Amino acid sequence: MDIKVTTRFAPSPTGFMHVGNLRTALYAWLWARKNNGIFILRIEDTDKDREVAGSIEHIIATLKWIGLDFDYGPHKDGPNSPYIQSERLDIYKKYADILIEKGFAYPDPFTEEEVEKFRKTAEENKKPFLYREHRPQNLQQFSVWDGKTPLRFKVPEIKSFKWNDLVQGDLSAGPEALDDFILIKGDGYPTYNFAHIVDDIEMKVTHVVRGQEFISSTPKFLSVYEALGVLPPFFVTTPPILGESGNKKLSKRDGAKDILDYEKDGYLPEAMINYLAFLGFNPGGEKEVYTREELIKVFDLSRIQHAGAKWNDDKLNWMNKEHMKLLPPKEIEKNILEYLPPNMQNPRLIPVIFERIMKWGNVKEMVTRGELELFFKAPDIQKEKFREKIIYKNTSPEKISNNLKLAIQALKNLDENNFVTENIKSTLLLIADNLDSRGELLHPVRYALSGLDRSPDPFLIASIIGKNETLTRLQKAIDE
Repeated sequence: MDIKVTTRFAPSPTGFMHVGNLRTALYAWLWARKNNGIFILRIEDTDKDREVAGSIEHIIATLKWIGLDFDYGPHKDGPNSPYIQSERLDIYKKYADILIEKGFAYPDPFTEEEVEKFRKTAEENKKPFLYREHRPQNLQQFSVWDGKTPLRFKVPEIKSFKWNDLVQGDLSAGPEALDDFILIKGDGYPTYNFAHIVDDIEMKVTHVVRGQEFISSTPKFLSVYEALGVLPPFFVTTPPILGESGNKKLSKRDGAKDILDYEKDGYLPEAMINYLAFLGFNPGGEKEVYTREELIKVFDLSRIQHAGAKWNDDKLNWMNKEHMKLLPPKEIEKNILEYLPPNMQNPRLIPVIFERIMKWGNVKEMVTRGELELFFKAPDIQKEKFREKIIYKNTSPEKISNNLKLAIQALKNLDENNFVTENIKSTLLLIADNLDSRGELLHPVRYALSGLDRSPDPFLIASIIGKNETLTRLQKAIDE
């Protein structure tokens, strides 16, 4: 019988969303969408001590920006609502009662102090601490649970486990990986080790996309599934995202940021999805720039890599620019103008700005660095230095001045309505091509218009600042 592919993204509301969280969500979303399945957002908030106010809203806002729509989740009810774990306590108690009835769960008979004493004794004896070694022989007397005492899982059978991971392949662990862990804490909240299993069963999750840190706990999970008499889902363990050095997992110290900071920086969500997908996945071939719809078509769990993938800001910026190039001209113009201050919102600036940015946030940086000032204010340069700068190689000042006079006269003959880049270029090149070198004219023109040795195309500058301002700046260059 065919099964309905169901995946979930189950973050804890303990702070900002970083790239590792989001890639897990992305792979789960891609697999669900590829198979016309269900993608669930579930909030795992049973560790109240670590919860950060506003995190749930932040998670939802992040998924909304990146475009990972979920079928069911907070504020989007489904057949297994609610989708916030702290609102599902009665469901965990139901499953706890099942385990108690089967003889696979018991109230913890020891205090925290006693457990800590057991732990210290194991350390002194240089042995791993295993709670099951202190489990009371007669658990029948502990079969009545008051709901306030921590409830522990009784491992049904101490044995080795073997399982298959759809990415990592065949994995195994010895009996030492099993222990009597806490199912429900004294505060009434379930532990992660118990709650996520119950929820995955209830929500009929078929594929669990997760990080490598969960591999070591898998035998515990499998033991609980076995105790409940339920087949486990498929495990999809993704490779870690490494810092640019490639030596360790990407962390805040290495530049890991809140995903919404990338939105503030002016990255496109389509580029972020494309880049994150390729951090650990490769469909094969030379193509690197994919739309969301194309990624869904080519995504396959068998193509997820084993080894860690290095984060690279330069590659992200390149990919972002490639996606920017796919946008309609009107959308490019709209975004650039939004990042410009009101006094600089000149549509003629769009080509010169777009050529020099990798993300929308670069527009603000250009403004801050004063790179756009030349389009709004004539360069203020001392006359002596100005004379030196416009000299081209060994060309005499007199010849430079004469060349600029020819340029001024030719540009005066251009109609104001036709004072555009191509017409300006062809007009000036008619003069420059009759000189020993084009630079004898074009270098002085560039410097006279911008005050810079390196600047945008002088023809483009002239078209943006207009005919009158162009003639004024050129005339200033030859005035005594």
